[in-house]
Amino acid sequence: MQRTIVREVSVEGIGLHTGHPVRLKFKPLGTGMGVVFQRVDLPGQPMIKAEVSSLLSVKKNPRRTTISFNDVQVQTIEHLMAALYGLGIDNILVEIDNNEVPGLDGSTLGFVEALKKAGIAEQDAQRRIFKVTTAIWVTDEDSSIVILPSSDFRISYTLSYDHPVLGSQYMDIRVDSGSFEKELAPARTFCLQEEVDALVKSGLGKGANYENTLVVSDSGVVKNKLRFRDEFIRHKILDLLGDFYLLGMPIKGHILAVRSGHTLNLRLVQKIKDQMERQLMVAIRSIEGCSKGSDIDATTIMKILPHRYPFLFVDRVISMEEGKRAVGIKNVTINDNFFEGHFPGRPVMPGVLIVEAMAQVGGVLMLSPAENRGKLAFFMAANNVKFRKPVVPGDQLRIEVEVGKLRSKTGQVVTRAFVDGEVVAEAELMFALVER
Repeated sequence: MQRTIVREVSVEGIGLHTGHPVRLKFKPLGTGMGVVFQRVDLPGQPMIKAEVSSLLSVKKNPRRTTISFNDVQVQTIEHLMAALYGLGIDNILVEIDNNEVPGLDGSTLGFVEALKKAGIAEQDAQRRIFKVTTAIWVTDEDSSIVILPSSDFRISYTLSYDHPVLGSQYMDIRVDSGSFEKELAPARTFCLQEEVDALVKSGLGKGANYENTLVVSDSGVVKNKLRFRDEFIRHKILDLLGDFYLLGMPIKGHILAVRSGHTLNLRLVQKIKDQMERQLMVAIRSIEGCSKGSDIDATTIMKILPHRYPFLFVDRVISMEEGKRAVGIKNVTINDNFFEGHFPGRPVMPGVLIVEAMAQVGGVLMLSPAENRGKLAFFMAANNVKFRKPVVPGDQLRIEVEVGKLRSKTGQVVTRAFVDGEVVAEAELMFALVER
């Protein structure tokens, strides 16, 4: 399920690059909204969604991840984004009164502590997860990053510097909330001592000091101590997590990175985003084809709807009139997991799940018009619900859905479910249409 915070919480600090004092206020946000920054210091308090389309070039904004909309920017967001990824927070409003996220101690610890203090709550909507199905990679001279299919989320990182202290390091970690907080969150940002002057000349690092940035000389860390023997590589993985959360969803895949930084991370993120959009277009073309007599199978339905086992209750859409009418099928079998408890010795499909199956067919129909493609259809309300006959294992639900009202942000449908030509349920359903 999607997650947000329970209550407001604030964080204050100094921007690592600008040196400006800045105050953040985290606020809860509704389902499907994602991570949204709001510049409360500017007229109109403009908002910027933290997503791939908002990225600015790392070449123009080196050593940090920056998002922008209509010339309004928020920079150095990677540590905060990593904290949100690690804690599994999907929807949150970040009010900020300057153009750079505070550096705090150079790690994500301050953000993690504040967000946990605010409390984290599940929301009534399923999380979207990007499951890697084929290898995707980018390279640049001696740097590379590739993501492979995997049953979980894993990162294997190789750090290689021609430097007596940094040298070569390797770390392999399965990323979950526990490993994130213990192994990654405390790791601080770093730079080489010989880079300091160049950073200052380029107008960067104005808020950096020996406390919030590990400065590495040929003999060791200057005026500080390491939290981990391999703290440098751990922070590289932290940056990678923050960059990848611009996809707006967690990942199931195995990332193998060699000397990768923000530039290469974000190139791969963009490539993944492009693949996701291609998958969506396949789903859209399937919808278009269905109106010409073909149907939509379960695999394609899962590209249109966010539902997954055990909560996907439509096996096929056999007929579609775009923006008007759809017919879907749900095969009811004794293997459906809800029959174990409903009811032992007398299996009956719960009425609420029949309504859910009707709503899912309705969701596919809602997304068929061109203006709604790429959106999500959230089930809002059910009116005039009636159950006419029990549905049992061996039945096939034929679900007919017709559009009543369809607007840019909401839709209403009238739906009936049949078994062997007899009506078993009917309802009027309301949907909210939101951007992915």
